[in-house]
Amino acid sequence: MVVNHQAPSAIVRAVLGTALFFVLLLPQASVYAARDQPVAERLSKYLQVNTTNPPGNEVAGTNFLGAILADAGIEYTVVESAPGRANLWARLPASDPDRAKPGIVLLHHIDVVSASSGHWDMPPFSGAIQDGYVYGRGALDTKGLGIMQLQAFLALAESGARLNRDVIYLATADEEAGGYFGAGWLVKQHPEIFEGIGFVLNEGGFGIRFSAALQMMSVEVTQKVPLWLRLTTTGRPGHGSMPQQETAVTRLVQAASRIIEAEFPVRVVDAVDVMFKGMAPFQRSEQERMDYADVAAAIKRPGFIEQLQREQPGNYAVLKNTCQLTRLIGSDKINVVPPQASLELDCRLLPDQSPQAFIAGLQKIVDDPAVEFETLVSWAPSISSSDTELFRAIEATTEKYNPGTALITGVSAAFTDSHFFRELGIVSYGYSPVLLAPAELRGIHGNNERISVDAMEQGARVLTELLSDFAVGTVH
Repeated sequence: MVVNHQAPSAIVRAVLGTALFFVLLLPQASVYAARDQPVAERLSKYLQVNTTNPPGNEVAGTNFLGAILADAGIEYTVVESAPGRANLWARLPASDPDRAKPGIVLLHHIDVVSASSGHWDMPPFSGAIQDGYVYGRGALDTKGLGIMQLQAFLALAESGARLNRDVIYLATADEEAGGYFGAGWLVKQHPEIFEGIGFVLNEGGFGIRFSAALQMMSVEVTQKVPLWLRLTTTGRPGHGSMPQQETAVTRLVQAASRIIEAEFPVRVVDAVDVMFKGMAPFQRSEQERMDYADVAAAIKRPGFIEQLQREQPGNYAVLKNTCQLTRLIGSDKINVVPPQASLELDCRLLPDQSPQAFIAGLQKIVDDPAVEFETLVSWAPSISSSDTELFRAIEATTEKYNPGTALITGVSAAFTDSHFFRELGIVSYGYSPVLLAPAELRGIHGNNERISVDAMEQGARVLTELLSDFAVGTVH
């Protein structure tokens, strides 16, 4: 049960099962007031909140965001899916609920991946603003997006405009580990949040500025499907000084070798073909532009796939199923032959691939019935249509703020929380309203992650314009 209490600064808590729910409302003015806080400075403060997953500690992030919402007079709700694993949402309701259009969710995740400070030019949780950039883990993935969304949400609230649909600001936990304490948990435990919702704007898309005259905005509409597997073998344990003909480890190594050597076929699914055609004008040479314009023909040309893997591994990855061996688990002592050994595979499947059929194919490749396969993560493929009023609003806003920018639909080799909503039939787009230099994108999960102050300011303006076009007005 969620309890709403109208007294300023009140905190109402109620415990139901293992979840903790609370609503915080309206303390008086503070340093977080929307009208006083430049967007880059607000991001800087958010980046100083360390929400590395594990352990996540996203409750620190919801405390930060909640204070901003409260200062703006906006009621919000926080729920914990586990101790410290917090999720936050706030809703601006449609002016006429009985005639409201399908609502929209502005989604970002609070958690971030780890950062090795020794490889950064400045501490990764300093939120340093230097030479026109805001530095910090999460600047691009996805606290920068979350702050831009928040600024647009606050501007919409402050405008007092009549809304033709609900607008929800949603900040979640655990995306970097699969979303099972965040978006996935909310979909199961709080489906009421998403009643009447038709659209989600999330991470996954990106804009690239190759030059002043050559710009591209990619809106992600689908993604490869993760299939994370654990393969386990068993055998007779023993002392490392007494070699056996076969052990759990040797069987596992043989299985791993067969998988590593396997060649998965290259093929072009429709969504990927559309994406490559959209990227064709931005390639460096005439040959590359021709290849991208007809990638189904290019994959048959000797050398194309090898070059693509070297130079554009993300684009290479969406042309085939892939499996990466990421973990090996054996003995905990060098002189002990273990009774069991296991490996873990990060497989990513094209959107039309059946996970069950793929596993059956892997079992044939391994060709050892003693190797047990366990599925750790898997879900059904899904795709969002670009033939929607929201996509058309994105087109119009992009052209207004960045004239001449090509807008294309994208396929992500990685996954985001969007799949949880696509599986419910909710149109979900990966969309970030900023244009970055190609080198800046390498900061995602890398060193010196950063976003420019100018990009943050323009991104907030673009999202505000987009929401005004999409959510303001009456239903006729």
